[in-house]
Amino acid sequence: MAVKQGLEMSSTSPNDGEFYDNIKRCLLSGFFMQSAHLERAGHYLTLKDDQVVMIHPSTSIDSKPSWVMYNEFVLTTKNYIRTVTVIKPEWLLEASPEYFDLDEFKNTEYKKKLERV
Repeated sequence: MAVKQGLEMSSTSPNDGEFYDNIKRCLLSGFFMQSAHLERAGHYLTLKDDQVVMIHPSTSIDSKPSWVMYNEFVLTTKNYIRTVTVIKPEWLLEASPEYFDLDEFKNTEYKKKLERV
């Protein structure tokens, strides 16, 4: 398909330090709307719509990273995000600069953090 579309084919060796980051960037290009940031209070806020969420206990992440991308939003007695991976905030700006127009952010704390990257 890539040849048919005239796209450059490239790959990274699993031994390269960028291997897993490249996979995360690829996933983020489709899931950029499903990202959240850790707040000082210990919970996460989803970007743009400021939903308070927690990382689901079944997730294998054993720390509280500052920025995450998730696949599922689970509603129980609490709002959980599941299938979570750590991301870098600058990847969000690369993945979709139109969506992350900082002038349109409601949450000024996010705006300040993203402007620093």
